[in-house]
Amino acid sequence: MAANSTNPLLEIKFKIPFDQIKAGHVEPAVDALIAEAQQNIDAIAADPGPRTYDNTLRAFENAAETLEYAMSVVSHLESVATYPELRDAYNAVEPKVSAFDSKIPLNEALWKQIKRFSETEEAALLSGSRARFLKKTLDEFRRSGADLDEAGKARLNELNVQLAQATTKYSQNVLDATNAFELMIEDEARLAGLPPSAVALAHQDAESKGKPGWRFTLQAPSYIAVMTYLDDAAIREMVYRAYVTRGAKEPCDNRELILTILRLRREKARLLGYRDFADLVLEDRMAKTGRSARGFVDSLKTKTRSAFERENQELLAFRREIEGPNAPELDAWDIAYYAEKMRQAIYDFEEEELRPYFAFEKVLDGMFELVGRLYGIKVFEESGVPAWDNSAKYYSIDDADGTRLGSFYADFYPRENKRGGAWMDSFFVSVPGGQRPHLGLICGNQTPPVDGKPALLTHREVETIFHEFGHLLHHLLSRVEVRSLGGTNVAWDFVELPSQIMENWCWERDALDLFARHYETGEPIPTDLFQKMKRARNFRVANAQMRQLSFGTVDLALHRDYDPQKNGDVMKYAFDIMHSFAPTALPSEHAMIASFSHLFASPVGYGAGYYSYKWSEVLDADAFSRFANEGIFSQEVGMQFRERILARGDSEDPAQLFRDFMGRDPDADALLHRQGLLPAG
Repeated sequence: MAANSTNPLLEIKFKIPFDQIKAGHVEPAVDALIAEAQQNIDAIAADPGPRTYDNTLRAFENAAETLEYAMSVVSHLESVATYPELRDAYNAVEPKVSAFDSKIPLNEALWKQIKRFSETEEAALLSGSRARFLKKTLDEFRRSGADLDEAGKARLNELNVQLAQATTKYSQNVLDATNAFELMIEDEARLAGLPPSAVALAHQDAESKGKPGWRFTLQAPSYIAVMTYLDDAAIREMVYRAYVTRGAKEPCDNRELILTILRLRREKARLLGYRDFADLVLEDRMAKTGRSARGFVDSLKTKTRSAFERENQELLAFRREIEGPNAPELDAWDIAYYAEKMRQAIYDFEEEELRPYFAFEKVLDGMFELVGRLYGIKVFEESGVPAWDNSAKYYSIDDADGTRLGSFYADFYPRENKRGGAWMDSFFVSVPGGQRPHLGLICGNQTPPVDGKPALLTHREVETIFHEFGHLLHHLLSRVEVRSLGGTNVAWDFVELPSQIMENWCWERDALDLFARHYETGEPIPTDLFQKMKRARNFRVANAQMRQLSFGTVDLALHRDYDPQKNGDVMKYAFDIMHSFAPTALPSEHAMIASFSHLFASPVGYGAGYYSYKWSEVLDADAFSRFANEGIFSQEVGMQFRERILARGDSEDPAQLFRDFMGRDPDADALLHRQGLLPAG
């Protein structure tokens, strides 16, 4: 594409001109880039010459690079700075890109060229990441329908486009449903129980809307504070019911979309010769099959069940101890509230006590120092780089010798034009000797600054930042010569290892001392408070685990077993499964899957893969044992983790990468030992 074009999406730029990109640029750019990518594909397919790695696989990988970049920018903006015209533009181009992507493995002439190359002497001599790239390309083409007849290919293309449209609409409904709710309170007495930080945030939120009193929303900082601390059970109930019915009522109703997405995924899997969608998407992951993933989840559930039941009996007994023997059974909106009171009673510990020690900028500085010690890198902020919002910042990472490894954007505070949750993503992956370093991003929705104070975080928010930064390091420290195998382009049940292992340092005294300093006095966390925090770490850990296992179980059930003819209403089907994991009775309108964006906000996403959070948690608990035994700041262990895990992307089977670092296969019980659910030994 001409470099002098006035459309900023038409060429890859390392410092993305976010200040120039408008909704009107999206459709013309994407249309032009699809045409350009198609020309590149057609050139490979029509080339009569001998097949080589460079003119086949390398050319194929680079064919749509600019289109991939442009769509990553546009989809990112739709997530963090959306407005009606941008949403309309994204909705217009997303099906076109999906159709283009879906047609690539169905291109008979291209498929023949790739197979021709696979039969050459050069292909037979490939090793390392190039050999893996060839094998994965052949497998992916077959898994994407390359061997289907023409009618099958046409139907598969239709299914992929319809999936892209349905999942995009689902995601937008969740955002709109979340933003549609607000609770205004003008009587300060009704705020009893809330910590000052939550009260200040709600007041600031109301002021931003030009309203008196305090404003509460379904955004995480507001919702979690209400459910955990607010004394007024009636308000907790109202907010809880609003939260668990997002996406389950007009005008943002996802119920039919869920059925549509499941139907399309099921038909796609069967068209490609798989029993179900789980077997289709898990074939190239560590679990390999839906049955294996289900076995993992069920085994963990069995090992957790008795502790889970004991915890819930203890919580009810605690309520009756403080309110009398006739106190009622706990409702769903009571669990977090009484659990927090019980934690305070047992450990004399309240999460809010830690907040003054977690000033956001100090947390970032300490995290950057930590990874500098472990991986020999330097992370620093750069000014003057345009972004999509004034609160977004730009950072770079250099290696010990000054080599620029990559850069990233960071956007940590909630806004109404930004989707919820926390995530990491990439704009492009570099290769050794490439034209540009890696470029990525990290986003969150943490507690913002209030009343002139710095942003003071909960410990869980600190863990979340460390988690997402672990993903980012996986991307930015990649050293893989095949772009599509670099960074976080790994099996989804392996991708959480680099992120989840980072959370461990948030529990280590020496690591906390790098950044956990009182925002006014500069003092570290007092020893007694730290010890309380450590003792409380595994408080109700079985409940937290069962919650995650409920998500993994309902996910696999929907994608392996659910049949609308046999099982009826999908909401009731999912409700019954999740109810069996719940610590108390769920309200009948509970419709969590209507806002379960992990499963339904993209054509694949975590669909049939939610189990991977726990799978990776087993890997992280085991892998961190090396740091625990050899030194949490050990650069020797850190550099081995960098070189054998972070740098290698998907250049080798993830099970082998884990063995390279640990010297053995994973210990299946490592997580249970860390949680105290199995005796040490």
